[in-house]
Amino acid sequence: MRNIFTLAQTDVHPTTHAVLGSNMRAEAGTGQEVIYLAAGCFWGVEKALWNTPGVVTTATGYMGGHSPNPTYEQVCSHSTGHAETVRVVFDTALTSAADLVRLFFEIHDPTQVGGQGNDIGDQYRSAIWTTTESQLHDATALRAAYQEVLTERGFGPIQTDISAAPDGDSTARFWYAED
Repeated sequence: MRNIFTLAQTDVHPTTHAVLGSNMRAEAGTGQEVIYLAAGCFWGVEKALWNTPGVVTTATGYMGGHSPNPTYEQVCSHSTGHAETVRVVFDTALTSAADLVRLFFEIHDPTQVGGQGNDIGDQYRSAIWTTTESQLHDATALRAAYQEVLTERGFGPIQTDISAAPDGDSTARFWYAED
């Protein structure tokens, strides 16, 4: 039996993905890129990506806020401004950022304001943070294409924010979720 004091001192930010077995904190390798997707509860978004061909690893966390190293409780209290986000590392020979953005728009309602489904709150907002100019271009173009179709079908405006990922010194950067 493990000692509770030992457990309290362990890292609550694991490195090995429980499902994929990959290193969630690894930098993108040769032929790989990273994109950040926020589309409601991060567990549902992450699960949708697990079996996507070309996805190397995923990690849940928080992004787009103003407080450093937020916890789940802080994010849910609406005091940090962060969105529940999934960091996706993908192999560009097997999939593209555009493919992942298409999936992103298919797995949630990008027109919903202030949450997704029954998950209400700004932490569940729709957002994409890109790491290359090509990703930014593709995501913006796809948002426009989806908006055209949604408008034709009577839906409102897409609420998805798309921007370049903040640098590592920003409190808005990606922060890994605790275990």
